[in-house]
Amino acid sequence: MPVKDHLSISPEVRKALAGGRPVVALESTIITHGMPYPQNLEMVQRVEAVVRRNGAVPATIAIMDGKLKVGVKGEDLERLARGGSKAAKASRRDVAALLVLGGMAGTTVATTMMAAAWAGIQVFATGGIGGVHRGAETTFDISADLEELSQTQVAVVCAGAKSILDIPKTLETLETHGVPVLGYKTEDFPAFWARQSGQKVDHRVESAEEAARVIALQFELGMGGVLVANPIPESHAMDARAIEARIEEAIRCAEAEGVSRKDLTPFLLKRIFELTEGKSLVANIALVENNAAVAAEIAAAMSELGARPKSKSKSKPKSKSKSKSKPKAKA
Repeated sequence: MPVKDHLSISPEVRKALAGGRPVVALESTIITHGMPYPQNLEMVQRVEAVVRRNGAVPATIAIMDGKLKVGVKGEDLERLARGGSKAAKASRRDVAALLVLGGMAGTTVATTMMAAAWAGIQVFATGGIGGVHRGAETTFDISADLEELSQTQVAVVCAGAKSILDIPKTLETLETHGVPVLGYKTEDFPAFWARQSGQKVDHRVESAEEAARVIALQFELGMGGVLVANPIPESHAMDARAIEARIEEAIRCAEAEGVSRKDLTPFLLKRIFELTEGKSLVANIALVENNAAVAAEIAAAMSELGARPKSKSKSKPKSKSKSKSKPKAKA
């Protein structure tokens, strides 16, 4: 059964893709596991509106009713938001099982990238990517997002990596996998709630058009994805030292309660929300909207270029058939 049989693409998204119009993919774990109802529904509606205002069509992606839905809308979006954390958190390893078993799930960065690529969407906006967790040298807790970026031709616009992670190790892993990190009007790699992490990006780009040209060539060369690091707006940025203190406290809470693996990130984000008296959520929404605007501009610029992904797989040369002469009949 081909992959397309497992996709359910909304008529609006399908029409936009067929006409070469810009489309921006949006993940859904931020809806199911990122914030409570009804803030999660209000947030995704605002983010989709930002994408539209900047000239692109939004395509929220989730697993529902045995399908990878691309362009979740209306009642489905309401159902996803109300389901919240009761829905599964779907990474690459979970996709086949959830499609067969019919579960509802929010898609992580890795899974959203997969679905976007299968649908033909080249640009994806999220909050912050997953990465190497602190203490990964003993826990081996490394997000599948990094591996996916190395092999899937989608540009991911984010506010860097979540501050709860080990950012230097995350960047080292991206380098190992050959993933280019572009700083959008910055040379400093952002740290989600903070504009700077103390680390540098690989290359700085000054405009959506410049980013689009780099991404288009990356895809034309048949290479993997691209990470576009876009700092949180200065008006909503949090003090780096203050947020680091809250993160360390949240990590101690997680260790005390034995929280680990895929439950760790949602736990930490919730605890940080409590410790910052909700300020982290306000900042989170602001950075996602900012990323959506930049992603839409990049998608529009790529549409102008007529950029299309190129498969990494090389077709094997056809073997020449050898003509065998038939034996002559004896007289």
